[in-house]
Amino acid sequence: MGRKSSSFEDIVEICAALPWQVGVVLAVVSYLVLHHFALVPGGVPAIDLQRPGSVGSMLGGTLAYYLQYIVSGACLLGALISAIKRRRRRALHAQLADAPTRSSLDRLSWREFELVVGEYFRRKGFEVEERGGARPDGGVDLVLRLGRDRYLVQCKQWKSRSVGVAVVRELFGVMVAEGAVGGFVVSSGSFTDEARRFAEGRAIELVDAQRFLNGIAVDGPADVRSRPTPEQVPACPDCGSPMVQRQARRGATVGQRFWGCSRFPSCRGSRPA
Repeated sequence: MGRKSSSFEDIVEICAALPWQVGVVLAVVSYLVLHHFALVPGGVPAIDLQRPGSVGSMLGGTLAYYLQYIVSGACLLGALISAIKRRRRRALHAQLADAPTRSSLDRLSWREFELVVGEYFRRKGFEVEERGGARPDGGVDLVLRLGRDRYLVQCKQWKSRSVGVAVVRELFGVMVAEGAVGGFVVSSGSFTDEARRFAEGRAIELVDAQRFLNGIAVDGPADVRSRPTPEQVPACPDCGSPMVQRQARRGATVGQRFWGCSRFPSCRGSRPA
């Protein structure tokens, strides 16, 4: 049975999973809100607590006084962890892009593999929420969002054997339970034929080591240097907003790059890359 976490640790973990900028904003907002209701030690009110709607008890005001520092501190700590992880993800991605080989992939720890998989999907236009780590993940390591659609990702750093059908079945069950539109299983090795047959027609993509390394190489340093300048970015044909390069995830053009409106999903304008 795992150790129970404290509320402080829960807040840190939540903020660490968010972009660091969001953690900083939450720290400021939580401090201002709690400070509004806080009593300084000794019962001297920081604000007038007698007006309607305010906290009327000294106990609550004193609690708010301490919580304004505890909660905001937890948010800031989570934001710091998020920033460190972001830097680590980018460094791992760059390292693998410089040498996209199986030996480079095998040298990664399971946690580093999850981080670089997250960066892989970020560079393909997804918003990424990390759900894995040391705690039980329910068969899901990453949650991807593209507009209103949610995708689930399971990472398997198995060097000595192929990923079997049981892993794909598990992910499919979680997809159905959570209402996800699709899923990915990313492996540092390969997949069995049974796993590939099960994934067919179930909106699950199996990304083996070679496909993953090829994607990393495309999104690596050379790709960064060749990104279009602001003058080369086209305007959306529907609303005129700047466009961003994306990769098709469905249909006959799956895997191909295209220009999509930066205001998606509010605007769904697109054009060929």
